[in-house]
Amino acid sequence: MDGFGNRTARPVPVPSGRVLRLARLGVLATGIAGRAALEGTRAFGRGTRPGLRDLLITPGNLGRVAEELAKMRGAAMKVGQLLSMDAGEVLPPDLADVLARLRDDAHYMPPRQLKQVLSAAWGDDWLRRFARFDVRPVAAASIGQVHRARLADGRDVAVKVQYPGVARSIDSDVANVGALVRMSGLLPRGFDLAPYLDEARRQLRDETDYLREGRHLSAFGARLAGEDSFAVPEFIAEWSTPQVLTMSFVEGAPIETAAHASPEVRDRIAAALIDLALRELFEFGEMQSDPNFANYRHDAASGRIVLLDFGATRRIDPHLAGLCRRLIAAGLSDDRDAMATVAAQIGILPPGTEPDHADRILNMIAMAFGALTAEPVFDFAATDLPRRMQAEGMALAEAGFVPPPVPMDVLYMQRKFGGLFLLARRIGARAPVRRLLEDRLAGAGG
Repeated sequence: MDGFGNRTARPVPVPSGRVLRLARLGVLATGIAGRAALEGTRAFGRGTRPGLRDLLITPGNLGRVAEELAKMRGAAMKVGQLLSMDAGEVLPPDLADVLARLRDDAHYMPPRQLKQVLSAAWGDDWLRRFARFDVRPVAAASIGQVHRARLADGRDVAVKVQYPGVARSIDSDVANVGALVRMSGLLPRGFDLAPYLDEARRQLRDETDYLREGRHLSAFGARLAGEDSFAVPEFIAEWSTPQVLTMSFVEGAPIETAAHASPEVRDRIAAALIDLALRELFEFGEMQSDPNFANYRHDAASGRIVLLDFGATRRIDPHLAGLCRRLIAAGLSDDRDAMATVAAQIGILPPGTEPDHADRILNMIAMAFGALTAEPVFDFAATDLPRRMQAEGMALAEAGFVPPPVPMDVLYMQRKFGGLFLLARRIGARAPVRRLLEDRLAGAGG
């Protein structure tokens, strides 16, 4: 969930009807196309012939897209967030800045609309059963917003309230945002977006089931109970519904504030989160696949990392986990032949991949393992690995490579570990990556 460290978040009613949401996206697309045509005419008059992509992807148009998705929230905004996950390392600076607004500037429901949603979930007399309920949310994101409250029995709680109409609008929102993405010209020629949109629909349906999230919250709480490194809120089932999730309130500051902590604290946070992700893969068989920074907080008093938002938790196929174990082992031993074999089995190198493309992909895999494990401690802030990986990826695209339809679990794992890399980089941490990998491989069995 996203906090309110910005000044642009404001109460904006969520459009809940599918027709209204479709109309807003349609108006947005038409407006962008119209502005592109006008600018193209002006450019032609100046003696220049810009490409369609240059006309469509302008700071002005991107700003309008970000603002409209922020107002609509729901699946529309969620897809935009997924596209902007690594805004700082891969995308052009102007585009990165605009898309980052989808993480930082989520608007929130006005009190009247909030009361309507809660009355539908809890009954009209719900407020009398609270000692306090803060109307202004402490966090807001694509699917819901979080309020701090105190029950009549004295328990401090966090209440996540789903925006009205979000679940009903998933199919239409995803389809229309997909159309906007296709129109943008950002996709490589021949790239099949359909499987990714289908997965977005499935994932969003899971994330809008708050009782499902509550079950995962309880499961992770039980797995990590008694550990010094983590704190997980308690799921409060009697105050939860498919659209309202209530949990105990756990103190903590945004994880990014750890950038100002001592090197020991920063390094401990990075190592703990990397190790937890490996445990999820090899031990739990389930992974919280959304590495959004706002899903982690840090309690400086206890030193614990507070884990939030388990809506994106997904089961990991044991066969895939085994392949990942073999790929890591090959990477640690710099066995390129083994890397190629496992990458093909995972789907990263599908049959028919051109030899030059395959070599470049294997070079990227070897580059990542080499950088991460060459020294006993890896310095996330000092490395130039993201720049080198970006350059290799751009060269691969220029060579005509079209990304294959990789299994979705693989993409989610890439997203999780990539997000943790960015988090460690943001707080200026170092971590013994090689030792963490070796320890978890040993614990994963043969």
